[in-house]
Amino acid sequence: MEYQRSNSSLKAIIIVLSILLLGSLAYMYKMSTDSKETEVKLTNEKDTLLAELNAAKADYDKAIAENSGLKGELEAERAKIEELIAQVEKSKGDVATLSRFRDDYRRLKRDMDRLMAENNRLKGENADLTMQRDTTAAALGESRRYSDTLVKQNDNLTKTVEKAQKLTILNLKTESFKERSSGKLVATDKASRVDKLRISFTIAGNEVAKAGDRMYYVQIIDSKNNVLGEKKTEVFGDYTLTYSFTTVANFQNKTVDISETLSGKDFAKGTYFVNVFDKDVLVANSSFNLR
Repeated sequence: MEYQRSNSSLKAIIIVLSILLLGSLAYMYKMSTDSKETEVKLTNEKDTLLAELNAAKADYDKAIAENSGLKGELEAERAKIEELIAQVEKSKGDVATLSRFRDDYRRLKRDMDRLMAENNRLKGENADLTMQRDTTAAALGESRRYSDTLVKQNDNLTKTVEKAQKLTILNLKTESFKERSSGKLVATDKASRVDKLRISFTIAGNEVAKAGDRMYYVQIIDSKNNVLGEKKTEVFGDYTLTYSFTTVANFQNKTVDISETLSGKDFAKGTYFVNVFDKDVLVANSSFNLR
């Protein structure tokens, strides 16, 4: 009878121990499952935080590349993000550490949002200034082209006026004579008899030319290439002119006839050349022959 009671107690103990063992196994399984879930969750949170940090770093890289006035501040904040990325990558990913890292990121994110807003404002101002500069440059370019056109037109007008003011020499001719004792001039083209040359020409009237005295240099060259007359020289810059005589005309915008006489002897036979200069500019020329 007592044996049966003892056997019953043993069975009860075995049952209780079995229940406790099963409960312990169930608890251990649950703890293991919870630990794995927690590990996965922490790993995901770490990866998410790293992704956000790298995205923030990329935003800083882009903003710095735009070379705004905030480049120094942006580089300093990017360095803080890079340092936090290194710390997160090295961490074991426990709850407390990740929580601290996320708090740090939130603080850095606030600074980042402020800087990015300021950077965008500066970009907008720079864009406006660039547009204003381009508009101003275009206006200046157009003004410069207009000014260049006016300068060219003025130059052309000045040249036209200067050209219009130049006097025209007409009817340049030379006559050869023999002067008799009475003073009378007898026309001849025989070289041995000639002792007078008369050079004449006409200054055409010009209403726009400046009135006043005008000096002309007359050059007569014989068939032996000798300059007749005074044989004086005048220098005009790099040009030296040897001339026979000068004549001064009082020009008052009306047509003026000029006539000068050159005395000489022993005139050579052949072709003579007569040139009229206004300073160093040849304004008329002709030729004649003595036989």
